[in-house]
Amino acid sequence: MVRFSVGDTVNAETTRNPLTFTPRFDFIDLQVIVAGYTGPNEREQNLAHTFGSMQWLWSENDEFRFDQGSRELSHATFYVPRESAPAPLCHHAPHMPQRLPSGLRTDTAQNFALPQATIFCCDPEACELRCYRDLSVLDGGPDALIGIAPDVSLLVKGGVVAGWSLTDPARYLTDGFAAPEATLPSHSTRLRLAECLSLVTAPLIDEVMDQDMDTWRRLRAIERALRDQRDDRNRATIMHRVISRLIEDYES
Repeated sequence: MVRFSVGDTVNAETTRNPLTFTPRFDFIDLQVIVAGYTGPNEREQNLAHTFGSMQWLWSENDEFRFDQGSRELSHATFYVPRESAPAPLCHHAPHMPQRLPSGLRTDTAQNFALPQATIFCCDPEACELRCYRDLSVLDGGPDALIGIAPDVSLLVKGGVVAGWSLTDPARYLTDGFAAPEATLPSHSTRLRLAECLSLVTAPLIDEVMDQDMDTWRRLRAIERALRDQRDDRNRATIMHRVISRLIEDYES
């Protein structure tokens, strides 16, 4: 059993009941939804019967909800940071500890704050998306890796949640609450997801807005590649929608 803090005031311990929901990587809003609900109305109903953290006015919290009766983890939504960590740090990131599949149970039934991660790392083939509280988490790596759902893990360091990870993010790529494709993503999709993630987040998004020539060449190249991609068409369409909108918004 592993015990750690899941917010500013609440502790949790691991259980034998990880969530079984298939994660959904909503690329439009850059969020990972780990829940059984399929729309905003069902989400609101779930919130009425759970406690934990969530987005409030002016807040930037991940949504981490627990059942009011059992105090066990009910569902979660993680927001992908808008900034990537420097490439050398990502490249030399420490190895992760062995993954421990597990549910969570809190010691008290009260709301808490769980700030979003601030930086992320994604390898060039999008094998894994890792999101960190801050750069200090990369120094020595996490102490524990808690697998709360298929391919979704919490990074625990110093007795607190210090980030989260999603293995093979392209596999779960979708739009909004829709279920992801059942088939595995193509190699092209994985490569293009990694490129798209770098272009829609800092520091490259700042160069897009400033119309840097080299960055715009990359932007137009990935737009053409996604438009012309024949395999894994649905996932390519989702990414193309985001990239083409970016071009429309900032093209002079």
